[in-house]
Amino acid sequence: MALGGIARMDRGVQRMREQEQGVRLSFELASAVRDQYAHQAHTIIIGDESHIGFYAEAARRVRVLTAQLRERAPGVDERAWVDEIERASRELDGIFRDNIVPAVIAGNVTDVREAHARAQLVVTRIQDRVEMLVHRFEAEMDALQREVEAIQRATFRWLAALLVGAPILAAVVTYTVGRSIARPLAQLREGAARLAAGDLDARIEIDSPDEFGDLARQWNGMTASLREHQEKLVETEKLAGIGRLAAGVAHEINNPLGVILGYAKLLRSRVDSAAQEDLRVIEDETLRCKEIVEGLLDLSRPLHATREPVELREVCDEVVARLRDARLLDGVEVRVEGSGTVLGHPSKVRQILSNLVRNAAEAAGPGGTVEVAVREDAGAISVDVRDDGPGIDATVRARLFEPFFTTKPQGTGLGLAVSRALARAHGGEVEASSSPGEGARFTFRLPQGGEGRPAAPSLSQAGEEEPTTASLPHGGEGRPA
Repeated sequence: MALGGIARMDRGVQRMREQEQGVRLSFELASAVRDQYAHQAHTIIIGDESHIGFYAEAARRVRVLTAQLRERAPGVDERAWVDEIERASRELDGIFRDNIVPAVIAGNVTDVREAHARAQLVVTRIQDRVEMLVHRFEAEMDALQREVEAIQRATFRWLAALLVGAPILAAVVTYTVGRSIARPLAQLREGAARLAAGDLDARIEIDSPDEFGDLARQWNGMTASLREHQEKLVETEKLAGIGRLAAGVAHEINNPLGVILGYAKLLRSRVDSAAQEDLRVIEDETLRCKEIVEGLLDLSRPLHATREPVELREVCDEVVARLRDARLLDGVEVRVEGSGTVLGHPSKVRQILSNLVRNAAEAAGPGGTVEVAVREDAGAISVDVRDDGPGIDATVRARLFEPFFTTKPQGTGLGLAVSRALARAHGGEVEASSSPGEGARFTFRLPQGGEGRPAAPSLSQAGEEEPTTASLPHGGEGRPA
């Protein structure tokens, strides 16, 4: 404030100096005009041309001072007065050179007196305009002086007010800093401490529209992403453990199971009906064991790089037809609509859809309805499988895709886990949504371009022999969840 006031006063003083320079030039111009007229008078009195040189110097000085005064003139009126002085000076010079000098040389007293009278009038007009300029410059100087004094008084009052209000301002700033900076920093520090303690559900509740609010939102997004990555890492570790388990036991178990299954079928053809029922139970349980082993292998078996166009409507119709032939859709109405084509492995896509449709039919039950809708969705093709069953409880939904988790008495808990693993290997996803009492919806989504994620290491890559699909029943398709 003080520097601003000083600067304004300095500008005012500078303008006063300019006006003062204008007054000085005006006085010098008046003096030069008087000298010009005096040399004219000396020429008349002496009666010769001896003062013409002095007159010429005085006239030149009048022109120089007039030009300088025009540059200092502050307004339109002042410049007009300067122009009038210049014209009058030229008129005075013309009277002298054209009338007075020739009349003096000729000794014509009458013409000399007449020309001298005209010159006096011109000089008087010049003096009047010079006085008007002086008065205007002096008025401007008085106004500037009053302005500078007013600025000085205003600056002093503002400085006094600011000095008195400085403690109040400091208190307000301290309070504002405490609320807008210290408190958010404390919340950020607390959130960082909770995250360091392993609490990935920690959120920082700062909703302000400033940088702290942006930082809190980025922080919450980071913790959510970290939690998601940790969950995926845990899931990946589970699948890797299952893959290692499958690599270690699948080959050894499949061979004995194949022998047991072969002997059970052989004995059923040789024994009576009572023993056949017992052998059928042995055969069914053996097949169930092979299904579990096959599910374990599907979680670790990689997809081949070669893919081909898959018409999802045709696959959906084929899956429904197969399940109906196997009497797994008895009493359930299944409707298929929409169409779309993706790049993928037909058998794996069929396996995913078979699991989803079969689960939906079991949830709907006899008399229920299952809707299968193929649709395009933002660069991807989605298959929605809906049922009108009882829905999925929120506590169960969080574990739907965990291996070996099932709510069915005869389920293996591998169907949905295998489906999601196969979908992700295609670069897609399987998601579930449900409301209690309103049925469930499973969405199988694949990118239209068919770009998949890197497949998991195969059992053979891990250093173990990978059992072939031919050694397993049903070609690895259509297992119950």
